[in-house]
Amino acid sequence: MSILLETDRLKITEMTMDMAMDVHKNSLDEDTRKFVPDEVFATLEDAQETIEFLMSQYGSNEGPLVYALITKDEGKNIGYVQIVPIDDGKWEIGYHVGKIYTGNGYATEAVRAFLPVMAERLGIKEVYGIRLQENKASGRVLEKCGFQVLFTGEGPYHDGVFAIEKSVWKA
Repeated sequence: MSILLETDRLKITEMTMDMAMDVHKNSLDEDTRKFVPDEVFATLEDAQETIEFLMSQYGSNEGPLVYALITKDEGKNIGYVQIVPIDDGKWEIGYHVGKIYTGNGYATEAVRAFLPVMAERLGIKEVYGIRLQENKASGRVLEKCGFQVLFTGEGPYHDGVFAIEKSVWKA
């Protein structure tokens, strides 16, 4: 397991194949189904295929660059943080913490640590955060991490047009 960085409570590491079961299980909660349906892995094999692809992206600056969140105290894989290219050289932050671990500040802790490291690595000065307006918890994470709201209204999100909020973080 190659550790990208550590926070007070987390190790942010490259994904490995032995994480497939945790990735599969973490993806099945109702928040993932509702807010990031394209990141639900219905089977262990789906999770394995995705991890294999994600592992192939490390060492490049093309992305997506997705890293596991491992608790330091118990060594539990609780979710991920990612930076993904969107369009015209722009990048978007993404994160998910499994439902049983939410409400403990893990996403905020991970995003705060991850953003400056990845911005420097990728040579970028800003990162976008795009969320469904109804995903209030995600909005709080972005706000706590210094994102400023650029747009609120109807906009593209995954496979449709929904009420979204688009924010930006600047290095």
